[in-house]
Amino acid sequence: MEYKTSVNLAGVELENPVMTASGTFGSSAEYGEFYDLGCLGAVVTKGVANVPWPGNPVPRIAETKSGMLNAIGLQNPGVDVFIERDLPLLKKYDTKIIVNVCGKTVEDYCEVVERLSDQPVDMLEINVSCPNVKEGGIAFGQKPEALEAITKEVKRHAKQPVIMKLSPNVTDITEMARAAEAGGADVLSLINTITGMKIDIHKRTFAIANKTGGLSGPAVKPVAVRMVYQTARAVSLPVIGMGGIMNGEDAVEFILAGATAVSVGTANFANPFAAKETAEGILDYMKKYQVEDIRELIGAAR
Repeated sequence: MEYKTSVNLAGVELENPVMTASGTFGSSAEYGEFYDLGCLGAVVTKGVANVPWPGNPVPRIAETKSGMLNAIGLQNPGVDVFIERDLPLLKKYDTKIIVNVCGKTVEDYCEVVERLSDQPVDMLEINVSCPNVKEGGIAFGQKPEALEAITKEVKRHAKQPVIMKLSPNVTDITEMARAAEAGGADVLSLINTITGMKIDIHKRTFAIANKTGGLSGPAVKPVAVRMVYQTARAVSLPVIGMGGIMNGEDAVEFILAGATAVSVGTANFANPFAAKETAEGILDYMKKYQVEDIRELIGAAR
C-alpha cells in the first residue's frame, strides 16, 4: 500500500506535515549537519526583524519540569543578513521555507514582509507575541482588534501566503483565531509559549534575567492540543499545531485534534533528530492503522 503524507497549506504542498518551530532550529545551518532536511515538510526560521535585535540579557534559558523557559528576546541579525547569509543555506534542501517575522510596530513587520516578497520563500509566519510599542507593550496577539489590524496590513504587503502565529496568553483563543481570519490570514499556527517564571530558592533570584519567560516543551502539550482543537472548529483555515511534540505519536494527537500540519520545537534541543523522527513516526502510525492518506486523520478524534 502507498501511504500519502502530503498536506496542503494555502496552496503550498508539503511532502509531509512536519516542520520546525521558529526559534528552535536557527536557520538550519546547525541541524543540516545531522541529516538532510529535505525529509521535512518545511523549515521555519528563527524570527527575522527589519533591523538587528540584540535580545535580552543573560541568563535567558532555564530548564523546568517537563519543559523549559526562554526569554531570548528574539535576538536576530536582521532581514538583510538573513537574505544574504541564511536563505542560500536553506535553498540547498528540498523542503519548503517559512520565514518567521517579528517586529515592534506594524511598519516593522511590513518592511520585512516587503523585503521578502521577491525572495525564494514559500510562506511567512507572523509572530504576534511581540510587544506592540505603540500600545504600551501589550502583544499584538493579545487584543483581537490589534491582531485583525496587523493581519490586514501584513496581507496587503505580502506576496506569499501568511500564517498568523497565535499567542496562548489570552482568555479565549477562538476570539483571536476569528480575528486573524477576519484580517485575511491564510493559515494559523499555535501555540506560542505560555508565560512562566522560575525562582532559584537557594540564591533567592530569578532563574532568567527577564524574570518571566516563555514555557515550552511537554509541559504545555495538553493546553496546546486543547487550543488547536478549539481553533480548528472555530475557523475554516488550516491550522499548524505545536507545543510539546516529542515524537510521531504526539504529532498524531495534534492532527486528530484538527491540525493539518505540526511543528517540532523544544524537542530539537534534546534530540537534533526529533523532527525527522517525528515524520517517520507519523508514517509508522499510518502503516500500523492502515491509514492511506494522512488527511483522513485531520480532526478525526470523536
